[in-house]
Amino acid sequence: MNWQTVIGLEIHVQLSTNTKIFSGASTQVGEAANVNASAIDLALPGTLPLLNKEAVDKAIKFGLAIGAEVNPVSVFERKNYFYPDLPKGYQTTQLDQPIVGAGSIDVTLPNGSVKTVRIHHAHLEEDAGKSVHEGFGDCSGIDLNRAGTPLIEIVTEPDMRNADEAVAFAKALHGIVTSIGICDGDMSQGSMRFDVNISIRPMGEDKLGTRTETKNLNSFRFMERAIELEVDRQIDLLETGGEVTQETRLYNADQHRSRAMRSKEEANDYRYFPCPDLLPVVVSHEHIEELRKSLPELPAARAERYQSDLGLPSKIAIQIADDTAASQYLDASVSKGADAKLAANWITGEITSRANNEDLSFSEIPFSADWLAELLTALKNGVVSSKIAKEVFEYSWQDNQSPNKVIESRGLKQMSDSGELEAIVDDVIANAEQQVANYIKAPAEKRGKMMGFFVGQIMKATQGKANPKQINQLLAQKLNALCE
Repeated sequence: MNWQTVIGLEIHVQLSTNTKIFSGASTQVGEAANVNASAIDLALPGTLPLLNKEAVDKAIKFGLAIGAEVNPVSVFERKNYFYPDLPKGYQTTQLDQPIVGAGSIDVTLPNGSVKTVRIHHAHLEEDAGKSVHEGFGDCSGIDLNRAGTPLIEIVTEPDMRNADEAVAFAKALHGIVTSIGICDGDMSQGSMRFDVNISIRPMGEDKLGTRTETKNLNSFRFMERAIELEVDRQIDLLETGGEVTQETRLYNADQHRSRAMRSKEEANDYRYFPCPDLLPVVVSHEHIEELRKSLPELPAARAERYQSDLGLPSKIAIQIADDTAASQYLDASVSKGADAKLAANWITGEITSRANNEDLSFSEIPFSADWLAELLTALKNGVVSSKIAKEVFEYSWQDNQSPNKVIESRGLKQMSDSGELEAIVDDVIANAEQQVANYIKAPAEKRGKMMGFFVGQIMKATQGKANPKQINQLLAQKLNALCE
Protein backbone atom coordinates (compact mmCIF):
# COMPACT_ATOMS: atom_id res chain seq x y z
CA MET A 1 0.00 0.00 0.00
CA ASN A 2 1.10 3.57 -0.69
CA TRP A 3 1.11 5.70 2.43
CA GLN A 4 1.02 9.45 2.95
CA THR A 5 2.83 10.99 5.90
CA VAL A 6 1.21 13.85 7.79
CA ILE A 7 3.39 16.01 10.05
CA GLY A 8 2.64 18.90 12.37
CA LEU A 9 5.11 20.62 14.68
CA GLU A 10 4.99 22.21 18.10
CA ILE A 11 8.05 24.38 18.62
CA HIS A 12 9.20 25.77 21.93
CA VAL A 13 11.15 28.99 21.34
CA GLN A 14 13.02 30.38 24.34
CA LEU A 15 12.71 34.15 24.37
CA SER A 16 15.96 36.05 24.86
CA THR A 17 14.97 38.15 27.86
CA ASN A 18 17.32 38.88 30.74
CA THR A 19 14.79 37.79 33.36
CA LYS A 20 12.07 35.17 33.59
CA ILE A 21 8.49 35.57 32.49
CA PHE A 22 6.95 35.93 35.97
CA SER A 23 9.95 36.72 38.21
CA GLY A 24 13.09 38.84 38.28
CA ALA A 25 15.40 35.81 38.32
CA SER A 26 18.08 35.68 35.66
CA THR A 27 17.75 33.52 32.55
CA GLN A 28 21.55 33.15 32.27
CA VAL A 29 22.55 29.60 31.30
CA GLY A 30 25.53 27.69 32.65
CA GLU A 31 25.10 28.68 36.28
CA ALA A 32 25.30 26.23 39.20
CA ALA A 33 22.06 24.36 39.86
CA ASN A 34 19.25 26.45 41.39
CA VAL A 35 21.28 29.68 41.53
CA ASN A 36 18.72 31.41 39.33
CA ALA A 37 15.60 30.07 41.03
CA SER A 38 13.62 32.73 42.89
CA ALA A 39 10.87 32.27 45.47
CA ILE A 40 8.33 32.54 42.65
CA ASP A 41 10.13 29.85 40.62
CA LEU A 42 10.20 27.64 43.72
CA ALA A 43 6.43 28.18 44.17
CA LEU A 44 6.79 29.25 47.77
CA PRO A 45 3.45 30.07 49.46
CA GLY A 46 2.30 33.67 49.12
CA THR A 47 4.35 34.51 46.02
CA LEU A 48 2.62 36.14 43.05
CA PRO A 49 3.72 36.37 39.41
CA LEU A 50 4.46 39.65 37.62
CA LEU A 51 4.39 39.46 33.82
CA ASN A 52 7.58 40.37 31.90
CA LYS A 53 6.62 43.03 29.31
CA GLU A 54 9.65 42.20 27.14
CA ALA A 55 8.41 38.62 26.72
CA VAL A 56 5.04 39.92 25.54
CA ASP A 57 6.72 42.27 23.04
CA LYS A 58 8.88 39.48 21.63
CA ALA A 59 5.85 37.23 21.16
CA ILE A 60 4.06 40.05 19.33
CA LYS A 61 7.10 40.58 17.08
CA PHE A 62 6.93 36.95 16.06
CA GLY A 63 3.27 37.29 15.14
CA LEU A 64 3.98 40.39 13.07
CA ALA A 65 6.93 38.73 11.32
CA ILE A 66 4.73 35.91 9.99
CA GLY A 67 1.75 38.09 9.15
CA ALA A 68 -0.36 36.55 11.90
CA GLU A 69 -3.21 38.07 13.82
CA VAL A 70 -1.96 39.59 17.07
CA ASN A 71 -4.71 39.37 19.65
CA PRO A 72 -5.20 42.64 21.57
CA VAL A 73 -6.45 40.62 24.56
CA SER A 74 -4.85 37.33 25.64
CA VAL A 75 -5.36 35.27 28.78
CA PHE A 76 -3.04 33.08 30.87
CA GLU A 77 -4.31 29.74 32.12
CA ARG A 78 -3.10 26.98 34.39
CA LYS A 79 -2.19 23.65 32.82
CA ASN A 80 -2.30 21.16 35.68
CA TYR A 81 0.04 18.20 35.86
CA PHE A 82 2.52 16.78 38.34
CA TYR A 83 6.19 16.43 37.58
CA PRO A 84 9.14 16.83 39.97
CA ASP A 85 10.64 19.79 38.08
CA LEU A 86 7.35 21.74 38.19
CA PRO A 87 7.03 22.82 41.84
CA LYS A 88 3.69 24.61 41.40
CA GLY A 89 1.95 21.51 40.11
CA TYR A 90 0.80 23.51 37.08
CA GLN A 91 2.32 25.39 34.17
CA THR A 92 1.20 28.94 33.46
CA THR A 93 0.40 29.03 29.75
CA GLN A 94 -2.25 30.12 27.24
CA LEU A 95 -4.95 28.05 25.56
CA ASP A 96 -8.23 29.63 24.47
CA GLN A 97 -6.96 33.20 23.98
CA PRO A 98 -3.27 33.09 22.91
CA ILE A 99 -1.19 36.16 22.13
CA VAL A 100 -0.70 35.20 18.44
CA GLY A 101 -3.41 33.80 16.19
CA ALA A 102 -3.32 32.18 12.75
CA GLY A 103 -0.52 32.99 10.31
CA SER A 104 1.70 31.25 7.77
CA ILE A 105 5.29 30.85 6.66
CA ASP A 106 6.40 30.27 3.05
CA VAL A 107 9.16 27.68 2.89
CA THR A 108 11.48 26.99 -0.04
CA LEU A 109 11.99 23.23 -0.29
CA PRO A 110 15.19 21.47 -1.42
CA ASN A 111 13.73 21.00 -4.93
CA GLY A 112 13.16 24.75 -5.27
CA SER A 113 9.38 24.70 -4.89
CA VAL A 114 7.64 26.85 -2.29
CA LYS A 115 5.30 25.41 0.32
CA THR A 116 3.09 27.39 2.67
CA VAL A 117 2.94 26.02 6.22
CA ARG A 118 0.04 27.38 8.24
CA ILE A 119 0.55 28.44 11.85
CA HIS A 120 -2.44 27.62 14.04
CA HIS A 121 -1.30 29.93 16.85
CA ALA A 122 1.60 30.82 19.14
CA HIS A 123 1.18 31.24 22.87
CA LEU A 124 3.26 32.48 25.77
CA GLU A 125 4.18 30.16 28.60
CA GLU A 126 6.84 29.38 31.19
CA ASP A 127 9.42 26.62 30.90
CA ALA A 128 9.73 23.88 33.51
CA GLY A 129 12.88 22.98 35.42
CA LYS A 130 15.18 20.09 34.64
CA SER A 131 15.53 16.65 36.20
CA VAL A 132 19.17 15.53 36.46
CA HIS A 133 19.76 11.77 36.62
CA GLU A 134 23.55 11.48 36.43
CA GLY A 135 25.64 11.50 39.58
CA PHE A 136 22.81 10.85 42.03
CA GLY A 137 22.86 7.07 42.24
CA ASP A 138 19.29 5.77 42.50
CA CYS A 139 17.94 9.31 42.93
CA SER A 140 17.44 12.31 40.66
CA GLY A 141 18.37 15.93 41.18
CA ILE A 142 16.16 18.89 40.33
CA ASP A 143 17.60 22.07 38.80
CA LEU A 144 15.09 24.92 38.69
CA ASN A 145 17.31 27.46 36.94
CA ARG A 146 15.25 27.03 33.79
CA ALA A 147 11.87 27.10 35.58
CA GLY A 148 9.99 30.22 34.56
CA THR A 149 12.10 30.96 31.47
CA PRO A 150 9.79 32.64 28.93
CA LEU A 151 8.76 30.63 25.89
CA ILE A 152 6.47 30.92 22.95
CA GLU A 153 5.06 27.63 21.76
CA ILE A 154 4.36 27.75 18.03
CA VAL A 155 1.81 25.22 16.79
CA THR A 156 1.56 24.43 13.07
CA GLU A 157 -1.24 22.85 11.12
CA PRO A 158 -0.48 19.30 9.87
CA ASP A 159 0.74 20.62 6.51
CA MET A 160 4.06 18.81 6.06
CA ARG A 161 4.32 15.51 4.22
CA ASN A 162 7.89 14.32 4.75
CA ALA A 163 11.06 14.96 6.73
CA ASP A 164 12.50 17.31 4.08
CA GLU A 165 9.51 19.63 4.38
CA ALA A 166 9.59 19.57 8.18
CA VAL A 167 13.31 20.36 8.31
CA ALA A 168 12.99 23.12 5.68
CA PHE A 169 10.22 24.69 7.76
CA ALA A 170 12.24 24.38 10.97
CA LYS A 171 15.22 26.11 9.33
CA ALA A 172 13.01 28.89 7.99
CA LEU A 173 11.48 29.39 11.44
CA HIS A 174 14.95 29.45 13.02
CA GLY A 175 15.93 32.17 10.57
CA ILE A 176 12.89 34.28 11.44
CA VAL A 177 13.18 34.14 15.24
CA THR A 178 16.91 34.85 15.20
CA SER A 179 16.56 37.64 12.62
CA ILE A 180 14.00 39.54 14.70
CA GLY A 181 16.10 39.01 17.83
CA ILE A 182 13.58 37.19 19.99
CA CYS A 183 15.69 34.02 20.39
CA ASP A 184 19.41 33.24 20.17
CA GLY A 185 18.62 30.04 18.26
CA ASP A 186 21.18 27.95 20.17
CA MET A 187 19.55 24.55 19.83
CA SER A 188 22.32 22.82 21.78
CA GLN A 189 21.19 24.80 24.84
CA GLY A 190 17.50 24.10 24.24
CA SER A 191 16.67 27.55 22.88
CA MET A 192 14.55 25.85 20.22
CA ARG A 193 12.99 22.44 20.82
CA PHE A 194 10.76 20.62 18.36
CA ASP A 195 7.92 18.22 19.14
CA VAL A 196 6.94 16.31 16.00
CA ASN A 197 3.42 14.96 15.54
CA ILE A 198 3.38 12.19 12.95
CA SER A 199 0.64 10.05 11.45
CA ILE A 200 0.24 8.10 8.23
CA ARG A 201 -2.78 7.33 6.09
CA PRO A 202 -3.45 5.52 2.80
CA MET A 203 -2.67 7.74 -0.18
CA GLY A 204 -5.79 9.62 -1.21
CA GLU A 205 -7.48 9.23 2.19
CA ASP A 206 -8.74 12.43 3.85
CA LYS A 207 -9.13 11.13 7.39
CA LEU A 208 -6.04 11.54 9.56
CA GLY A 209 -4.41 8.48 11.10
CA THR A 210 -3.54 8.04 14.76
CA ARG A 211 -0.66 10.33 15.61
CA THR A 212 2.33 10.05 17.87
CA GLU A 213 4.37 12.90 19.29
CA THR A 214 8.17 12.67 19.42
CA LYS A 215 9.37 15.16 22.01
CA ASN A 216 12.28 17.55 22.47
CA LEU A 217 14.27 17.25 19.24
CA ASN A 218 16.99 19.88 19.37
CA SER A 219 18.72 19.63 15.99
CA PHE A 220 17.61 19.55 12.37
CA ARG A 221 19.52 16.32 11.79
CA PHE A 222 17.86 14.62 14.75
CA MET A 223 14.46 15.78 13.54
CA GLU A 224 15.00 14.35 10.08
CA ARG A 225 16.19 10.99 11.43
CA ALA A 226 13.46 10.77 14.07
CA ILE A 227 10.72 11.45 11.51
CA GLU A 228 12.01 8.83 9.10
CA LEU A 229 12.30 6.29 11.92
CA GLU A 230 8.79 6.92 13.19
CA VAL A 231 7.24 6.81 9.72
CA ASP A 232 8.89 3.45 9.05
CA ARG A 233 7.72 2.17 12.46
CA GLN A 234 4.10 3.14 11.82
CA ILE A 235 4.08 1.64 8.32
CA ASP A 236 5.51 -1.63 9.64
CA LEU A 237 2.87 -1.72 12.37
CA LEU A 238 -0.07 -1.20 10.04
CA GLU A 239 1.20 -3.50 7.29
CA THR A 240 1.66 -6.35 9.78
CA GLY A 241 -1.84 -6.02 11.21
CA GLY A 242 -1.01 -3.87 14.24
CA GLU A 243 -2.36 -0.52 15.34
CA VAL A 244 -0.66 2.80 16.03
CA THR A 245 -1.17 3.94 19.62
CA GLN A 246 -1.56 7.64 20.39
CA GLU A 247 1.45 8.25 22.59
CA THR A 248 4.40 10.48 23.38
CA ARG A 249 7.76 9.09 22.30
CA LEU A 250 11.41 9.91 22.96
CA TYR A 251 14.15 9.66 20.33
CA ASN A 252 17.67 8.50 21.27
CA ALA A 253 20.03 10.04 18.71
CA ASP A 254 23.07 8.00 19.81
CA GLN A 255 21.29 4.69 19.27
CA HIS A 256 18.92 5.92 16.51
CA ARG A 257 16.04 4.37 18.41
CA SER A 258 12.80 5.65 19.88
CA ARG A 259 10.65 4.43 22.73
CA ALA A 260 7.22 5.15 24.15
CA MET A 261 7.28 7.53 27.12
CA ARG A 262 3.60 7.81 28.01
CA SER A 263 0.15 7.70 26.48
CA LYS A 264 -0.71 10.97 24.76
CA GLU A 265 -2.93 13.25 26.82
CA GLU A 266 -5.80 15.35 25.54
CA ALA A 267 -6.35 18.98 26.54
CA ASN A 268 -9.06 18.10 29.06
CA ASP A 269 -6.62 15.84 30.93
CA TYR A 270 -4.79 18.97 32.06
CA ARG A 271 -7.88 20.67 33.59
CA TYR A 272 -7.10 24.09 32.15
CA PHE A 273 -8.65 27.11 33.85
CA PRO A 274 -7.87 30.87 33.79
CA CYS A 275 -5.01 31.82 36.10
CA PRO A 276 -6.50 33.84 38.98
CA ASP A 277 -3.14 35.54 39.70
CA LEU A 278 -2.80 37.21 36.30
CA LEU A 279 -5.08 39.73 34.61
CA PRO A 280 -5.79 39.47 30.88
CA VAL A 281 -2.99 40.96 28.76
CA VAL A 282 -4.28 44.00 26.86
CA VAL A 283 -2.10 45.42 24.07
CA SER A 284 -3.01 48.64 22.28
CA HIS A 285 -3.07 48.99 18.50
CA GLU A 286 -0.51 51.80 18.79
CA HIS A 287 1.95 49.59 20.65
CA ILE A 288 1.56 46.81 18.09
CA GLU A 289 2.33 49.28 15.29
CA GLU A 290 5.42 50.54 17.12
CA LEU A 291 6.69 46.97 17.32
CA ARG A 292 5.90 46.42 13.64
CA LYS A 293 8.07 49.43 12.70
CA SER A 294 10.94 48.05 14.81
CA LEU A 295 11.16 44.77 12.89
CA PRO A 296 14.51 44.30 11.09
CA GLU A 297 15.04 42.79 7.65
CA LEU A 298 13.44 39.34 7.51
CA PRO A 299 14.97 36.29 5.79
CA ALA A 300 12.66 36.49 2.75
CA ALA A 301 13.63 40.12 2.15
CA ARG A 302 17.32 39.27 2.65
CA ALA A 303 17.11 36.52 0.05
CA GLU A 304 15.55 38.93 -2.45
CA ARG A 305 18.29 41.49 -1.74
CA TYR A 306 21.02 38.90 -2.23
CA GLN A 307 19.58 37.98 -5.60
CA SER A 308 18.89 41.50 -6.85
CA ASP A 309 21.87 43.38 -5.38
CA LEU A 310 24.56 40.70 -5.18
CA GLY A 311 23.50 38.50 -8.08
CA LEU A 312 23.39 35.31 -6.02
CA PRO A 313 21.48 32.26 -7.31
CA SER A 314 18.13 31.73 -5.59
CA LYS A 315 19.09 28.53 -3.77
CA ILE A 316 22.28 29.99 -2.28
CA ALA A 317 20.57 33.28 -1.41
CA ILE A 318 17.81 31.48 0.50
CA GLN A 319 20.23 29.13 2.27
CA ILE A 320 22.28 32.04 3.60
CA ALA A 321 19.28 34.27 4.33
CA ASP A 322 17.67 31.61 6.54
CA ASP A 323 20.76 31.51 8.78
CA THR A 324 21.08 34.84 10.58
CA ALA A 325 24.73 34.26 11.55
CA ALA A 326 25.65 33.30 7.97
CA SER A 327 23.83 36.39 6.65
CA GLN A 328 25.73 38.67 9.00
CA TYR A 329 28.97 36.94 7.98
CA LEU A 330 28.26 37.45 4.27
CA ASP A 331 27.27 41.10 4.69
CA ALA A 332 30.35 41.82 6.78
CA SER A 333 32.65 40.01 4.31
CA VAL A 334 31.29 41.99 1.37
CA SER A 335 31.61 45.25 3.31
CA LYS A 336 35.31 44.38 3.83
CA GLY A 337 35.84 44.02 0.08
CA ALA A 338 35.14 40.33 -0.57
CA ASP A 339 33.58 39.37 -3.88
CA ALA A 340 29.93 38.58 -3.05
CA LYS A 341 29.56 35.46 -5.20
CA LEU A 342 32.90 34.04 -4.06
CA ALA A 343 32.01 34.73 -0.43
CA ALA A 344 28.59 33.10 -0.79
CA ASN A 345 30.11 30.01 -2.39
CA TRP A 346 32.66 29.68 0.41
CA ILE A 347 30.03 30.23 3.09
CA THR A 348 27.68 27.57 1.71
CA GLY A 349 30.54 25.28 0.68
CA GLU A 350 33.80 24.93 2.58
CA ILE A 351 32.81 26.76 5.75
CA THR A 352 29.36 25.20 6.23
CA SER A 353 30.67 21.72 5.41
CA ARG A 354 33.47 21.96 7.95
CA ALA A 355 31.14 23.43 10.59
CA ASN A 356 28.64 20.61 10.05
CA ASN A 357 31.37 17.98 10.33
CA GLU A 358 32.38 19.40 13.71
CA ASP A 359 28.77 19.94 14.82
CA LEU A 360 29.21 23.71 15.08
CA SER A 361 26.67 26.41 14.32
CA PHE A 362 27.77 29.14 11.95
CA SER A 363 28.20 31.57 14.83
CA GLU A 364 30.81 29.22 16.34
CA ILE A 365 33.27 29.09 13.42
CA PRO A 366 36.78 30.08 14.53
CA PHE A 367 37.43 33.07 12.29
CA SER A 368 35.76 36.35 11.38
CA ALA A 369 34.38 37.90 8.22
CA ASP A 370 37.64 39.87 7.96
CA TRP A 371 39.44 36.55 7.59
CA LEU A 372 37.24 35.48 4.67
CA ALA A 373 37.60 38.85 2.96
CA GLU A 374 41.39 38.60 3.27
CA LEU A 375 41.47 35.09 1.81
CA LEU A 376 39.15 35.88 -1.09
CA THR A 377 41.10 39.03 -1.90
CA ALA A 378 44.26 36.90 -2.14
CA LEU A 379 42.40 34.44 -4.36
CA LYS A 380 40.95 37.12 -6.62
CA ASN A 381 44.31 38.89 -6.98
CA GLY A 382 46.06 35.68 -7.97
CA VAL A 383 48.18 35.41 -4.83
CA VAL A 384 46.83 31.85 -4.36
CA SER A 385 44.92 29.44 -6.56
CA SER A 386 41.55 27.91 -5.66
CA LYS A 387 43.26 24.71 -4.59
CA ILE A 388 45.79 26.51 -2.42
CA ALA A 389 43.03 28.70 -0.92
CA LYS A 390 41.45 25.51 0.44
CA GLU A 391 44.78 24.55 2.02
CA VAL A 392 45.00 28.00 3.61
CA PHE A 393 41.47 27.47 4.94
CA GLU A 394 42.49 24.18 6.58
CA TYR A 395 45.61 25.62 8.18
CA SER A 396 43.71 28.68 9.44
CA TRP A 397 40.95 26.53 10.92
CA GLN A 398 43.51 24.52 12.86
CA ASP A 399 45.88 27.35 13.89
CA ASN A 400 43.55 30.38 13.88
CA GLN A 401 46.03 32.41 11.81
CA SER A 402 45.24 35.05 9.20
CA PRO A 403 45.30 33.92 5.55
CA ASN A 404 48.22 36.20 4.64
CA LYS A 405 50.27 34.86 7.55
CA VAL A 406 49.55 31.26 6.53
CA ILE A 407 50.44 31.99 2.90
CA GLU A 408 53.71 33.65 3.88
CA SER A 409 54.82 31.22 6.59
CA ARG A 410 54.06 28.10 4.56
CA GLY A 411 55.29 29.36 1.20
CA LEU A 412 51.93 28.98 -0.51
CA LYS A 413 52.09 32.06 -2.72
CA GLN A 414 51.11 31.33 -6.29
CA MET A 415 53.87 31.24 -8.93
CA SER A 416 53.26 34.05 -11.42
CA ASP A 417 56.78 34.67 -12.77
CA SER A 418 56.42 34.27 -16.55
CA GLY A 419 59.98 33.12 -17.12
CA GLU A 420 59.87 30.51 -14.38
CA LEU A 421 56.49 29.16 -15.54
CA GLU A 422 57.58 29.07 -19.17
CA ALA A 423 60.58 26.91 -18.27
CA ILE A 424 58.33 24.45 -16.43
CA VAL A 425 55.87 24.33 -19.35
CA ASP A 426 58.72 23.63 -21.78
CA ASP A 427 60.02 20.85 -19.54
CA VAL A 428 56.59 19.18 -19.29
CA ILE A 429 56.09 19.33 -23.06
CA ALA A 430 59.57 17.92 -23.69
CA ASN A 431 58.89 14.94 -21.43
CA ALA A 432 55.48 14.06 -22.88
CA GLU A 433 56.28 13.07 -26.46
CA GLN A 434 53.33 10.69 -26.89
CA GLN A 435 50.78 13.10 -25.42
CA VAL A 436 52.15 15.90 -27.61
CA ALA A 437 51.89 13.67 -30.69
CA ASN A 438 48.29 12.78 -29.82
CA TYR A 439 47.50 16.47 -29.34
CA ILE A 440 48.92 17.36 -32.76
CA LYS A 441 46.91 14.60 -34.49
CA ALA A 442 43.64 15.43 -32.72
CA PRO A 443 40.94 17.60 -34.34
CA ALA A 444 41.05 21.19 -33.14
CA GLU A 445 37.72 20.89 -31.29
CA LYS A 446 39.09 18.06 -29.09
CA ARG A 447 42.39 19.64 -28.13
CA GLY A 448 40.94 21.69 -25.28
CA LYS A 449 40.10 18.60 -23.23
CA MET A 450 43.52 17.09 -23.91
CA MET A 451 45.27 20.04 -22.24
CA GLY A 452 44.15 18.71 -18.86
CA PHE A 453 47.03 16.22 -18.82
CA PHE A 454 49.64 18.95 -19.30
CA VAL A 455 48.02 21.25 -16.73
CA GLY A 456 48.03 18.38 -14.22
CA GLN A 457 51.74 17.73 -14.78
CA ILE A 458 52.57 21.40 -14.31
CA MET A 459 50.53 21.62 -11.13
CA LYS A 460 52.29 18.51 -9.86
CA ALA A 461 55.69 20.01 -10.62
CA THR A 462 54.79 23.28 -8.85
CA GLN A 463 52.92 21.65 -5.94
CA GLY A 464 49.75 23.41 -7.09
CA LYS A 465 51.28 26.88 -6.94
CA ALA A 466 51.28 27.71 -10.66
CA ASN A 467 48.88 30.41 -11.82
CA PRO A 468 46.23 28.44 -13.76
CA LYS A 469 45.38 31.29 -16.12
CA GLN A 470 49.02 31.83 -17.07
CA ILE A 471 49.87 28.18 -17.62
CA ASN A 472 46.78 27.66 -19.78
CA GLN A 473 47.81 30.60 -21.95
CA LEU A 474 51.40 29.35 -22.22
CA LEU A 475 50.35 25.79 -22.99
CA ALA A 476 47.88 26.84 -25.66
CA GLN A 477 50.48 29.08 -27.25
CA LYS A 478 53.25 26.45 -27.31
CA LEU A 479 51.15 23.39 -28.20
CA ASN A 480 49.27 25.15 -30.97
CA ALA A 481 52.55 26.39 -32.40
CA LEU A 482 53.59 22.71 -32.77
CA CYS A 483 50.43 22.00 -34.77
CA GLU A 484 51.17 24.59 -37.45
